Amino acid sequence: MKIGIIGGGQLARMLILAGYPLGLDFAVLDPAPDACAGPLAEHLVAPYDDPEALARLADTCQVITYEFENVSLEGLSRLQDRTRIYPPLAALEASRDRLREKSLFRSLDIPTPPFVAIDSRENLEEAPKQLGWPFLVKTRRFGYDGKGQFLIRTAADMDAAWAELAGRPLIGEGFIPFDREVSVIAVRRASGETAFYPLSENLHKNGILHLARCRPGDPAAVQAQEYARCLLERLDYVGVLALELFEVNGRLLANEMAPRVHNSGHWTIEGAETSQFENHLRAILDLPLGGTEPVGHAAIVNFIGVLPALADVLAQPGVHCHFYGKAERPGRKVGHATVRAASAKALEARLHHLLALLP
Repeated sequence: MKIGIIGGGQLARMLILAGYPLGLDFAVLDPAPDACAGPLAEHLVAPYDDPEALARLADTCQVITYEFENVSLEGLSRLQDRTRIYPPLAALEASRDRLREKSLFRSLDIPTPPFVAIDSRENLEEAPKQLGWPFLVKTRRFGYDGKGQFLIRTAADMDAAWAELAGRPLIGEGFIPFDREVSVIAVRRASGETAFYPLSENLHKNGILHLARCRPGDPAAVQAQEYARCLLERLDYVGVLALELFEVNGRLLANEMAPRVHNSGHWTIEGAETSQFENHLRAILDLPLGGTEPVGHAAIVNFIGVLPALADVLAQPGVHCHFYGKAERPGRKVGHATVRAASAKALEARLHHLLALLP
């Protein structure tokens, strides 16, 4: 069985590593010759919308999936009659556009921060009437890890925001003073079997996920899972889906969804009975899903920009290291570590020691 993956980054790499024990083969499409998943699979070095490369995937792979949202929706649409593509393109289309995504949430009665389309400077100046101060302006597409957004605190910031973001479709969102950020990882196979991982509690720095803790038994999980279930059913979803939320005074507001395996779920590799990566593969192949129960207490720490010394990380008890084989660069995710312990108190102590190793 051969699976095609659009994108050859660390998510593709971890999908491939999860698939090897299942006897699966892979091909990745990525324009970067040094894509970190490339050495583990057949690597088609071509643009994401290259017709010949996409056709080769369709002809040689039983199913195609993708590791990030900014792939060619048009190119994949042309392949639907030739092979299976999961997650479904309706989910990809919604998640690629923040306005379309928020509108989908609203149609399902999933609460969100207030939002408004911004298509002109006049829209920008009118936005505070609906959103209040401060508010965020974001590009509707191609934004990730804090990119493509501007926080407008007062009217004096509007010129700078417009100069930076004008010319692209934009969305304005109310700035939410949240108590915490959480995410729920859901998985659904083609026959309808559905499972959820425990809630992850997430900490970001400069718009990039820094630390995610698994929170088994978290009281917010029931509501988060219900929102995720609504999305799975509406989209006739197959694969892993992540839903990111803000918690404000005990109420959850949806921020965004990701139709793929997700950074906040990396703890599942060593911290759950079955990792999100293996379960994504099981789901898109319509195989029985694996257990999502946590194994003790777990968290992940991202390595951003530079890697710590491998020996120092491996010397820490309960720590499992994942270096992605990517060149170090400011703001780039180059690796992560899963930290696991028998108790929440022991987990915090181990996290403290690991974080002390980081630059």
